[in-house]
Amino acid sequence: MHGWLILDKPRGLGSTQAVSAVKRALRQAGEPKTKVGHGGTLDPLAEGVLPIALGEATKLAGRMLDASKIYEFTIGFGVQTDTLDMEGVVVAESEVRPTFAEVEAVLPQFTGPIEQIPPAYSAILIDGKRAYDLARAGEAVEMKTRSVTIHSLVTLPTGEGPLDSITLTAHVSKGTYIRSLARDIALALGTVGHVTMLRRTKAGPFTLATAISLDNLTDAARERSIAQHMLPLTAGLDDIPAFAVTADQAAALQQGRTLIGTAATPGLHLAILGDIPVALVEADDREIRVVRGFNLMSKEEDR
Repeated sequence: MHGWLILDKPRGLGSTQAVSAVKRALRQAGEPKTKVGHGGTLDPLAEGVLPIALGEATKLAGRMLDASKIYEFTIGFGVQTDTLDMEGVVVAESEVRPTFAEVEAVLPQFTGPIEQIPPAYSAILIDGKRAYDLARAGEAVEMKTRSVTIHSLVTLPTGEGPLDSITLTAHVSKGTYIRSLARDIALALGTVGHVTMLRRTKAGPFTLATAISLDNLTDAARERSIAQHMLPLTAGLDDIPAFAVTADQAAALQQGRTLIGTAATPGLHLAILGDIPVALVEADDREIRVVRGFNLMSKEEDR
């Protein structure tokens, strides 16, 4: 099984636990032992799109880390927690409640390239240790500012008067922390806040439209129909142009060899033999080099 299962991760489940749940479903379905990995961590208190890579698709899981994401999230005003979500301890309170117009007025400050400080309760490594482990141990955690890009940040009109909360949709670059974004928006409004709802609706090319819930995945395992819910390996490469190769060229690429004198538009391509992905390749100066090979060719095709 080589491809993607797009999980609609429920709240309360960690990304590693989600991978374990998929492995259990595959075993229940009687599928052969398959390598499984996820394409980008989603906080336990968050829900929504979690790409799960199977088989050779796990070689592309790292690309999902670089992909942009879309989130829906709600900021609850008046309370800030140490985790910046509902799980943490209250560390600040404010009586100030912004109006919708005031929220709209500050959003341009948080659109485009911005600097943000990640939450202390995050998986970022500090001297080889996870920041959340240090924070939970009571150690002072100094988080470094990072540059991220907010491609868009919008909200639907809501009622007049002071708001206790507001829901926004954010299209963000890799490395963006929505909890930090919520904190900073609240501070810009002269109050404090924390995330009370977080749902990822898109990760790279994957959306909720093709996602499956854990309950439905369990049903599919029982019915031995998991494959019907999978997307092909190439679904994670929809932005990469295809480059057709011959059987001899495919065999060379499988061995990690460089194709010399082969014309192709410079840049990243997906080398394919018929409809079989052979490798991600980089074309330059009439040379094509393997970036990431896939073991999907049968013995007959490999000859």
